[in-house]
Amino acid sequence: MAYQHILFDEADGVTTLTLNRPAQLNALHVGVIQEMIEAVDRVRDEGSARCLLLTGAGRAFCSGADLAGGGAGGGGGGSGPPDAGKVLETHFNPLLERLFALPVPFITAINGPAAGAGCSYALAGDIVLASRSAYFLQAFVNIGLVPDVGSTWMLPRLAGRARAQAMMMLGERISAEQALDWGMIYKVTDADALMDEANALARKLAAGPTRAYALIRQGIRACLDLPLTQALMIERQNQLQAGRTADFVEGVSAFLQKRPTAFSGK
Repeated sequence: MAYQHILFDEADGVTTLTLNRPAQLNALHVGVIQEMIEAVDRVRDEGSARCLLLTGAGRAFCSGADLAGGGAGGGGGGSGPPDAGKVLETHFNPLLERLFALPVPFITAINGPAAGAGCSYALAGDIVLASRSAYFLQAFVNIGLVPDVGSTWMLPRLAGRARAQAMMMLGERISAEQALDWGMIYKVTDADALMDEANALARKLAAGPTRAYALIRQGIRACLDLPLTQALMIERQNQLQAGRTADFVEGVSAFLQKRPTAFSGK
């Protein structure tokens, strides 16, 4: 499949998606999001990828919606008022939900600014690596809008309510180091080491117990808002599923035989 706005690469069980509008700082419009949805569905359905890595081309990860290209508008229909939330419903939110629902690990490598919706997609990664030149920005208030694409759900859980609310209401940049200190991301790297580290991590995950990874990522999100007793029930059901995988058999065998594991992802 040919893409105009993204790059799609597969190697060693890792699918790498690269936002590829560097002249526009990888700003998002409906065409970009539609290609991303199709690519993520391809990762989900084809079954050859065991890890997804998302990054951006050029000096930015993603500057958010392409305001010049209509990326923030959905139209109100007829002569009615505009509906700035329509495109969220039809494109931006379905992509976020697809990323959360993936049956494989999802890594983001943040090579530069991650603003607006780009900040949401950046922080949606199971593991987020950021270059020292990266920063995170909730810029919505600067144009009279409210945070979207899951920001008001994710950021308070990552950084805490006080920090998330200030970040959203003040519209200030959060550096990669500050994001690390706040617990928003996993690691900060030098710019020239970012993709080497991200690729090494992706290959490691691609060689691991894929179904267990899926249960871990689903279990964490399911349990975030649950009482302990319900969380324990989810863990119990997930362990039932994990214990029936071929990778569990392989992991125990490798441990007993004192040899490296050879997980198949099944």
